[in-house]
Amino acid sequence: MIQYGFRLIVTRSGTLLFSLGMALLCVFLLVAKPAVAENLPDFSTLAENASPAIVNISTMTKPKRDRGQMYGPYGEELPEILRRYFGFQIPDERGGAPQRESRPQPQSLGSGFIISKDGYVLTNNHVVDGADEIIVRLNDRSEYKAKLVGADKKSDLALLKVEGKNLPAVKIGDSDTLKPGQWVFAIGSPFGFDYSVTKGIISALNRSLPTENYVPFIQTDVPINPGNSGGPLLNMDGEVIGINSQIYTRSGGFMGLSFAIPIDDAMDVAKQLQEDGQVRRGWLGVMIQDVDRNLAESFGLKRPHGALLSQVLPDGPAAKSGLQAGDIITRFNGREIKFSSDLPIAVGRAPVGKKVDVVLMRRGKEDTISVMVGELPNEKTGSVRSSMRTDNRLGISVSSLDDGARARLGLDGDVKGVVVTEVGTGVGRAYGLRSGDVITHINHEDVSTTEVYQKITSSLPVDKTISMRLIRRGVPGFITFRLSA
Repeated sequence: MIQYGFRLIVTRSGTLLFSLGMALLCVFLLVAKPAVAENLPDFSTLAENASPAIVNISTMTKPKRDRGQMYGPYGEELPEILRRYFGFQIPDERGGAPQRESRPQPQSLGSGFIISKDGYVLTNNHVVDGADEIIVRLNDRSEYKAKLVGADKKSDLALLKVEGKNLPAVKIGDSDTLKPGQWVFAIGSPFGFDYSVTKGIISALNRSLPTENYVPFIQTDVPINPGNSGGPLLNMDGEVIGINSQIYTRSGGFMGLSFAIPIDDAMDVAKQLQEDGQVRRGWLGVMIQDVDRNLAESFGLKRPHGALLSQVLPDGPAAKSGLQAGDIITRFNGREIKFSSDLPIAVGRAPVGKKVDVVLMRRGKEDTISVMVGELPNEKTGSVRSSMRTDNRLGISVSSLDDGARARLGLDGDVKGVVVTEVGTGVGRAYGLRSGDVITHINHEDVSTTEVYQKITSSLPVDKTISMRLIRRGVPGFITFRLSA
């Protein structure tokens, strides 16, 4: 009995001590909570002020009519007069019942933001690419039909225009002053959930992605998902400092890595599209590679850095300015070149037709050379007004394969053909053609120019297997396709 009573007393004492400890912990948390909250940013006011100038973008694509024969209810071919004047419908491609031509349906969903009170809107090119109709909706649910002023595929930017006056516009910040670790937030329509706000920090700057050579991306850990594309990345002053464009993912969803186009680059593209309908970028006419430790030692560098010129194209701006294969560019037009991927960005930003200073290492000695910046060939293919779109039976656009294109695609100087610049809806897309493919032969005939390409494709036979030789990422191969009547 004594032992039991002692244990009861201990248990009660432990319960009392535990209760007192929990009470003290609760008091500590209540006292400490305001102090912790004071150190965390509040995005509510910033989001509220910015939201009126941020838009939701949906696109419409008109259904394409099948240009095959038209048939009656029992499979018979209809006379031309009935097809033309009485509007009999085309049967389904799979042999089903005739289908009525439907109204345009939404095809994609993205975001954007108004950059001027007279209605200019910035977004990603991939949000509106191929659209027949673009609808812009503000957060007050008002809707506007937008006109595509111009698009630049290399930077994945598009400039839209809506008719309106005194529209709310975002505040434009300065992306050159950003630092890793700064708080930023995004507003967009992920998966169609309008005006969703997500936050994070800047993870890194001047990121170069494999598919993009002319954009120094801002890397963040801000949660970005499908539908955020084209929306703004904002700083803690409520200013737009980037355009959310891409994510790195293995699952299709956000995995902690998102990339935004710096607003300084975006506004430069927007200005050129608004004024000229096209974007001009600098060009040197060189092929480059990274400098590793062994190369640095062999070229007399104390540490690996810069862009090594592995080839200088004849008659290009670099050759005319005296640059040589084996030169290592360490600074271009005042910008440090740490990696080879930094050079295309710096050159693309440089003023076309003007001289800039280039600091380089040549045979172990540093030198400075004045270089006249040329214009990147075939850049006009990225604009709407100056498009090199070619109407043909394959539904693709092509451009000539000149020295500049060969250099960008890593091809030998004697390779002839045409470059696929755009793949629309049609045979080309159905059989897997991609932008950047180089077509060298069609139906056993050499394709040397766009004129030859047009002539060959206009006379291709129908209902017959046709071969095409193309080069994709430096690897040649053949594909086959068929054309229907």
